Amino acid sequence: MGSLRTRRNLRGDIERRSLAINEEFVHIFKQVKEELESINEDVQAMSSCCEDMSSRLKAAKEQTQDLIVKTTKLQAENQRLEMKAQVADTFIAKFQLTPDEMNLLRGTKDEPITEDFFKALGRVKQIHDDVKILLRTNQQRAGLEIMEQMALLQETSYERLYRWTQNECRTLTQESCDISPVLAQAMEALQDRPVLYKYTLDEFGTARRSAVVRGFIDALTRGGLGGTPRPIEMHSHDPLRYVGDMLAWLHQATASEKEHLEAMLKLVTIQGVEENIQEVVGHITEGVCRPLKVRIEQVIVAEPGAVLLYKISNLLKFYHHTISGIVGNSAATLLTTIEEMHLLSKKIFFNSLSLHASKLMDKVELPPADLGPSSALNQTLNLLREVLASHDSSVVPLDARQADFVQVLSCVLDPLLQMCTMSASNLGTADMATFMVNSLYMMKTTLALFEFTDKRLEMLQFQIEAHLDTLINEQASYVLTRAGLSYIYNSVQQHKPEQGPLSNLPSMDSVSLKVAMAQFDRYLSAPDSLLMSQLNFLLSATVKEQIIKQSTELVCRAYSELYAAVMDPSNEYKDPETILHRSPHQVQALLS
Repeated sequence: MGSLRTRRNLRGDIERRSLAINEEFVHIFKQVKEELESINEDVQAMSSCCEDMSSRLKAAKEQTQDLIVKTTKLQAENQRLEMKAQVADTFIAKFQLTPDEMNLLRGTKDEPITEDFFKALGRVKQIHDDVKILLRTNQQRAGLEIMEQMALLQETSYERLYRWTQNECRTLTQESCDISPVLAQAMEALQDRPVLYKYTLDEFGTARRSAVVRGFIDALTRGGLGGTPRPIEMHSHDPLRYVGDMLAWLHQATASEKEHLEAMLKLVTIQGVEENIQEVVGHITEGVCRPLKVRIEQVIVAEPGAVLLYKISNLLKFYHHTISGIVGNSAATLLTTIEEMHLLSKKIFFNSLSLHASKLMDKVELPPADLGPSSALNQTLNLLREVLASHDSSVVPLDARQADFVQVLSCVLDPLLQMCTMSASNLGTADMATFMVNSLYMMKTTLALFEFTDKRLEMLQFQIEAHLDTLINEQASYVLTRAGLSYIYNSVQQHKPEQGPLSNLPSMDSVSLKVAMAQFDRYLSAPDSLLMSQLNFLLSATVKEQIIKQSTELVCRAYSELYAAVMDPSNEYKDPETILHRSPHQVQALLS
């Protein structure tokens, strides 16, 4: 019973709970249904809105289709126009000048030329060259117009540049000349116009010529600033310094003018620049030729003496060589002037030497008592020594110096030799030989100090040796005569077999020979006692020793011949050893 009730109650509980759950489920789903219905209403509203928007968009699309087509066309057209604008800008930039560049090139008369002018001129030239490309395209008309425009602009620019450069050159009249970089650029630009380039160089040359002439006259008469250096003409009493200072100033001026031109034309690249420089320097220096020539002529014609004339001649030759090294041979007038003065000084120098030589011959002195060189010889050798010393110190080219040397030696030595010969013509043999050896020895020692004298020294040596032979023979004869052997030696030499024995000849007997040998023995004991007095007058100890040595050899040779003749049995000398008790070797040993 209890379990049945329980089961019934349990079933009722279950059913109630099931019902409560279902009710609850229904309640919840009702809410869900309501929400879904609300969503459905929203979706329907959205669908309606989308359909409305879609229809509106479709309508709008249909309305804007024409506008899009027009916009696309306009964008394409805009791109083409932009491209054309870029091409036009590039064309203008390449083939046209900016207003500023145009103003620079055309400028006013007083406006200075600057670096920017040359940049603008370079642009004109570049455009003129580049426009030739257009002439090979279908843009020939534009190309021709631009070319014509640039050509006119170029001519205007060059004309302005030339006027400015011309004015600049005219201002360069001071002694010191400063070449500006702009002037160098102007000459570089003008090289494309040969006529204007040449006219500008002429203008520069004219301006510098007047400056150099004025500077030369100032240097002569006024000197430097503040009196240093002193005026050149203050040294006119010193001919060598006077001429040297003038030529040194001119040399420096010539070098400076060349440097100025090199600075002005350093950017010029056309051929013949060096010739242009030399030609203009020649024109510049031509102005000083007249005042230079007048002053040097005054010095030379005053005949300051042979040595000074020769030094001036060498100085002129040196500066001719030096200046021609700077300017070549284009400075013809200047170099010709210096060469004329060189030849004039050389001519008067040789005239002076010839006059001196003719005076030597006009009044020939007798040799001094000591047979030494005459005063005329000493004076002339002193003159020659000074001339040759100045010649050695000169800086003219070697070949020119050698040619001068030969002429100087001929002009002086030949008359000297003739004078000495004439002076000694009335002397005895030994005196003449001694005087000539002394004179020739003085000439030789004078020449030996200088170059280019080898041939003359050789000739003098030959002449000395010829006179030495005379003195050697004279000394040997002197000894043989004083020693008593002269007659005996001559008899031995002249003896012939058909005359019979030598002992039978007069004064050749044994007694006579013994007397002579006694005298010869005294000589052997003191050989220095038999010296000619003339040998003591010889200037050269070496020459004196040579004469004594070789004359002694001749004496020994004479004794040897005498000894051989006495010892020869055919000459019939009894006991010859008692007559000549010394052999030739013993005699030679005693005399050596």
